[in-house]
Amino acid sequence: MAIGLVLLAPTVGEFLLGNIPISQYASVLVLAPLYGGGALLVRETARRLGRGWPTIVLFAAAYALIEEGPVDQMVFNPGYLGLDSFAGYAEIPGLGISGTLVLWSLALHTVWSICVPIALVEAFDPMPTEPWLRRFGYVATVVVFALGCVLLGWAQADELRFMGSSAQFLVSAAAIAALVLAGLFVRQPLVSPVEGDPPSPILVALTAFAVTSGYWLSTDLPLDGAAAVGAQVIAFLLAGGVSVALLLHWSRRHGWNGRHRVALAAGAAATHALWFGPSQAAEAGTGGQETLIGAVVFGIGAFVLVVVAWTRQRRLHDQAPLRPTNPVS
Repeated sequence: MAIGLVLLAPTVGEFLLGNIPISQYASVLVLAPLYGGGALLVRETARRLGRGWPTIVLFAAAYALIEEGPVDQMVFNPGYLGLDSFAGYAEIPGLGISGTLVLWSLALHTVWSICVPIALVEAFDPMPTEPWLRRFGYVATVVVFALGCVLLGWAQADELRFMGSSAQFLVSAAAIAALVLAGLFVRQPLVSPVEGDPPSPILVALTAFAVTSGYWLSTDLPLDGAAAVGAQVIAFLLAGGVSVALLLHWSRRHGWNGRHRVALAAGAAATHALWFGPSQAAEAGTGGQETLIGAVVFGIGAFVLVVVAWTRQRRLHDQAPLRPTNPVS
């Protein structure tokens, strides 16, 4: 399970996204300490604390800021994207941090780099809320993740000849610490099931696809200046609010189970596989033929994984006795 998550996280986070072409898939091993180590650390820490998805999501958001803040420094450095400045990217006055890229990073890495891989891999575990690692494995994961952050951060700083200011690092560290603390202290809601059936997994997947696709489409609206920034903030809050509201409503119904969680991950993955990934690959400069091959290979791979995970969950559900569970676990 742990190895599967370590490899799946960078595959979804970079290759299904289209940032890196399929011809460079061997680099998944270079990315695994950061992406895979981060996803495994998020999952294991939450499960060792006896926590569920609220904690996982908050830890995942902290990971997003770690990667694009102190490690990649994308939110500090306009040159990362080949820009002269953050004009039009909602630069935070006095800090030189792009608010637009912070929101983009939170959406991208919280959902796709961390939560989607965890949901899919846990679908194969008959006891998904239990830790996978012993103490040595957990400590090794912390060390590998830390080394991955340091080495990739050093490589990026050396390649781009850029180092953020003390203020940028301090603000990022404070935001990361706040998210980690929120994840540590948030109490998983003990909600009672309500009458009525949950929506079918197909409807859940389609809704997840619509919400995630709608968010990414909103980032390309033909707006400039304050209007563009306002639209991006509204889209981010709307997508997050709708997602939380629907999940709290649906997951309290009798019959909500692992198949629905797989459906959520499938809908989000489909957003990358069907259109955002190919679009991102084209923007990254990948050739048309290689973009098509990558989209087909990774898209089919994601589809097969989802089908197998859903089938696994159906068998586990059929074998298990019917009992109430905490829906957000």
